[in-house]
Amino acid sequence: MNKIRFQILFSVFILTIFSACDRNLVFEKYQPIQESGWHKDSLVVFSIPITDTLQNHNLYINVRNDVEYKYSNLWLFIEINQPGKIGTTDTLEILLADPTGKWLGEGFGGIKTRQIKYKGSVYFPVSGEYNINIQHGMRDELLEGITDIGFRVEKMD
Repeated sequence: MNKIRFQILFSVFILTIFSACDRNLVFEKYQPIQESGWHKDSLVVFSIPITDTLQNHNLYINVRNDVEYKYSNLWLFIEINQPGKIGTTDTLEILLADPTGKWLGEGFGGIKTRQIKYKGSVYFPVSGEYNINIQHGMRDELLEGITDIGFRVEKMD
């Protein structure tokens, strides 16, 4: 009987720890980029369901790149559209490597993941589906070496 009680308590403890780690997470998703490359005209699109219009949020852009990526940065055009309205467009530069060529992202092997805070203390005025469109702003017509683009929304504490 004590062994079963211990297992139940241990399971509850583990579940509590894992659920507390990301309690502020509202949305996080990655979209893969085609192996052939990211075409200049291709949009990476995220549809984010927002229900909390009282809490402020932090927005993050996540980039996964192959270590063979030939640049140290990535320019992005980011458009946020709220339900029923055309939104705002921003330009963002993400540094992927330092001046010595060392990758700034985390990860082992040939893929590095870099998370950048895009906007802080964002207020969503209406509930519904917000659409995020991301397009690369590099000079290459077909950008090679970016494997995934992600978007994350967190509630602020």
